[in-house]
Order: sequence, then C-alpha cells, then structure tokens
Amino acid sequence: MPKRLQKELEEIKKRILALGAMVEERVRMAIKAITDWDADLAEEILRRDHEIDELEIEVEEECLKILALHQPVAVDLRFIIAVIKINNDLERIGDEAVNIGNRVQAIARRQRLQLSFDYTIMAEKAASMLHMSLDALVNLDIDLAFKILTMDDEVDRMQRETYDRIKEFMKHEPEASGYLINLYTMSRHLERVADHSTNIAEEVIHLIEGEIVRHGRWEEG
Repeated sequence: MPKRLQKELEEIKKRILALGAMVEERVRMAIKAITDWDADLAEEILRRDHEIDELEIEVEEECLKILALHQPVAVDLRFIIAVIKINNDLERIGDEAVNIGNRVQAIARRQRLQLSFDYTIMAEKAASMLHMSLDALVNLDIDLAFKILTMDDEVDRMQRETYDRIKEFMKHEPEASGYLINLYTMSRHLERVADHSTNIAEEVIHLIEGEIVRHGRWEEG
C-alpha cells in the first residue's frame, strides 16, 4: 500500500472515531436529560448539533477524495465504504439525541403523570450497543460485532413493551395523550439509536469478512 494512502486511511479512522466519541457524548447527555427531566441540558444538545453535522461532512469529503485520488481496492475499498456508511449512521444517532432533546423540552416543564415507567435499562442498553459497535470497529472484533446484533432484539422488545403500556394508559387518561405520545416517541428514538448501532456492527462484519449480514442474513448460517 502506498505510504500516502496508508496515512490518509489512518487519518480517516481517527476522524470517524472522533465523530463516534462526540455522538456517544450526545447520547449520554440525552439519557441524562430524560433521567433528570432537564430542559436546559436538552437545549444544549440542540445547540451543539452542528458540531456533529460538520464533522460528518468532513469525513465524507475525505472518503470521496481518497476514492477519487487513490482508487483503493480489496480491503482498503471495503474500509472506505464502511466508513462512509458508519459516518451516516453516527450522524443519524446524533439526530436521535436531538429528537430526544426536543421531546424532553416539550414535556419537562409539565406536571409529570403517575405513570410508572423507567427508561434507564433501555437507554443504557442502546448506549452500550453504540459504545460496543465503536470498540468493534477499533479492534476489528467480529465476535463483539455479532453480539451487538443479538442485543438489538432486546431493545426492540423493550420498545414494544413501552408502546403497549402507554397505549393502555392512554385509554384511561385520554386528556394526557400529548404527554404520552412524547413519552412513546422518546422510546422510539432510543430504539433507533440501537438500530443504527446495529448497522455499524454489520458494517464492521462486512469490513472483516467481506460478507453482507443485513436483514437477518447472519442468522441463516
């Protein structure tokens, strides 16, 4: 591999990991905003969203430049393609943190209903999947990547349980439908964080093995 290409690939890796760290921070902020019902923290997430967007654009531009100048093949090409896709998923996770911030702002200053539901387990599971997916990328750890795929089902189950409970509560408290819809939507955003983290894990598997495992194809083997 030409030294210049190697250097540029290393720089791309540093940038995508920097973006990952930034996105992880926003997700943690979003979880804390939910836990503390903190509208000010939610506002900070919204105010800093441009940082993620700008870095995401930088990573994509660098990837496209490498494709144009070096025309990489084999594993180098897979790496660039993986980074482009992971870059998009990380930006979308950042958007989900912003969406959670919007929901927290919408209901944080209202009187809380007597609805016993704790997002902690679901939120921590989604955040762990994001962290693990980035670790899998750093270490090219295929076993960790496959583990993330199995965890996604758990988050999906929690999200369905949230939907069922909120739907039942809405039958008895129809006047609180707006509040309850915001509660449900927050669970949906957390579930999407897990989905995008799963996408990252799938790209890591493709990078390592050259095998596409989306849409449950990994279960067939």
